[in-house]
Amino acid sequence: MSIQIESQHAATVVGFVRGEPGLAAESSISSAIGASWRRCMIDYSLDPGRDQEPFVLDLHTLQAYRARHEHLIQVASAEIDWLYDHIAMSGCALLLTDAGGIVLYEKADPTILQTFRAAGLQLGADWSELRQGTNGMGTCIAENRPVIVHRDEHFRSCHIGLSCTAAPIHDPDGSLVAVLDASTLNAQGTRESQTHVMALVHLSAKLIEKCLFLRHFQRSSVLRFHARPEFVNLQHDGALALASDATVIAADEMALRLLGVAQRRDLIGRRIDEIFDMRAEEIMDPVAPSAVGLWPVRDALLGRRYFASLSNESTDVGFSKYRIPSPRGPDVLQLTPPEATKDMPTLEDLAGEDPQMLRIVRSARRVAGSAVSVMIQGATGTGKELFARALHMASARAPFVALNCAAIPESLIESELFGYKSGAFTGARREGMKGTILQASGGTLFLDEIGDMPLGLQTRLLRVLEEHEVVPLGSDKPMKVDLRVVCASHQNLRSMISRGLFREDLYYRLNGITLELPRLAERTDKEQLIRKLLSAETSDGRPVAIEMDAFQRLMDYDWPGNIRELRNVIRTALAICDGGVVRLRDLPSEVRTGAVGGTAASRSEEPASYDGHSLSPIEAAERQALVKAIRDTEGNMARAATLLQVSRSTLYRRCRRLHITHRVL
Repeated sequence: MSIQIESQHAATVVGFVRGEPGLAAESSISSAIGASWRRCMIDYSLDPGRDQEPFVLDLHTLQAYRARHEHLIQVASAEIDWLYDHIAMSGCALLLTDAGGIVLYEKADPTILQTFRAAGLQLGADWSELRQGTNGMGTCIAENRPVIVHRDEHFRSCHIGLSCTAAPIHDPDGSLVAVLDASTLNAQGTRESQTHVMALVHLSAKLIEKCLFLRHFQRSSVLRFHARPEFVNLQHDGALALASDATVIAADEMALRLLGVAQRRDLIGRRIDEIFDMRAEEIMDPVAPSAVGLWPVRDALLGRRYFASLSNESTDVGFSKYRIPSPRGPDVLQLTPPEATKDMPTLEDLAGEDPQMLRIVRSARRVAGSAVSVMIQGATGTGKELFARALHMASARAPFVALNCAAIPESLIESELFGYKSGAFTGARREGMKGTILQASGGTLFLDEIGDMPLGLQTRLLRVLEEHEVVPLGSDKPMKVDLRVVCASHQNLRSMISRGLFREDLYYRLNGITLELPRLAERTDKEQLIRKLLSAETSDGRPVAIEMDAFQRLMDYDWPGNIRELRNVIRTALAICDGGVVRLRDLPSEVRTGAVGGTAASRSEEPASYDGHSLSPIEAAERQALVKAIRDTEGNMARAATLLQVSRSTLYRRCRRLHITHRVL
């Protein structure tokens, strides 16, 4: 930045604050920026033309700050990492500060990390207005609202190459607790070009805010509500934390907005039956809420209709939480069938309570309404097509058209995909046929097992995706199509590219975002999934019962066929069991004995002991998962660690413990 430009900027700031007439830039300066400039110069006595070294806490003090905000950092870091991977900005730094402007967490472009450091964008730096003048983080704190500070809107001349977009994060009481900021160096474009970034940053800040609220009250009862039932238990619902007597002890911002209330104190201290037409004694019953699911309720003031759900305080874990008194005996788990079943599960239904699936669904939700191509990967039976349909339902597109590339003979797949004109070939229909691409125009085309598509067709498909038009067989007239493509495969497509079996350019065209569905054995909510499937598969509306030892075998089994195999086993067991109780003898022999396709070891092509080291079944399963992740990422340990959601050091440590060597891989 030239000295002349910096001097001119300093003169502009000084002239504006002093109210000098004829200032050319005065009309373009927003009220928020103008107010900030006045604070910096009048209240803080800052000089816009003076370069000042960034104030950074020493390591010991920074550690104390971070320890004090450990809970905030833990909640916010996952969302910041996701935002960094998806935000459309190069040379970007994402920063989390406390309410005083101290940077607690950062995620920055590693290629220009030193440049960020020189600009003061680093852990421990103080970006309050008092220290740095007008900037995204400091001005967001001062204004307590989202702000954009673009280039020469900064107070200090040394910062006019920056563009900062910041949004506040509030605690459950509504007090400012942190700021989320996206900053770029040498930013191009106008201030308006930052509005897309602002939307993403503001959305992420609200997600962090919601997570802070729910975690703070995780041992309390929380009533969540919205006017639309599909939004309950998602980010945009309202949340009210309740005491044991159903008195409201906290409310999040969405609850205020949905109820049209100006301040939290208008809700806090009131009983829930003063707010909604519901009996407090009924909803605080420890059994009733889980059986009811969603309540249709109306607010007591204006009679507006909402749907609500309640999560109760519970410190129990495992089976005991789901047992209910049963005349069948203490070793029988009895489950109440659902009151109603949906024709098609939503993304949230498929996520269950597994953290990995919840993160996948969150990513899917963000791209659901866009034209971004989605690649769904996962083992056979993990529910790839079901997930694709749920993703389509979350969009506004129609229709959904699916084609299984592995189920159609190679000689027919071209006509199925592209369609044909009348008389295009012998045996063709007289009226011709619209292919799946044309049928899916305006909606979603789902290509299952895309790895089995012949190379020649891959070339044609790539052209369709690039040119947005298709030429049916026997025709020379291209037809325009509006496509959103979702594809799925259980194969390692990168490995297929290296072997010349899949086009690399098509892979990158289809791979807008990759969603990797975990195996059933890897899901932390396997118990809840088994219970849900047991309840859902009853046909006569009566409660389902299963002996605890049979349930435990379902829990312990490795499920190579994943959810599809689990559902088939449950259906068969319910059909052949006596008296409506599933017993150990009703399960297939491989489930009873724990054998998987011979053994779990044979499936992974690894024995149960390695170079003389015997492993427990749990260690063998862990070793198998690690080997698979490393092989799937072609030996890239960084990517394998990301896939497994552990650090690289943890992955290396586990490999040493489980005797995984390069020779094995």
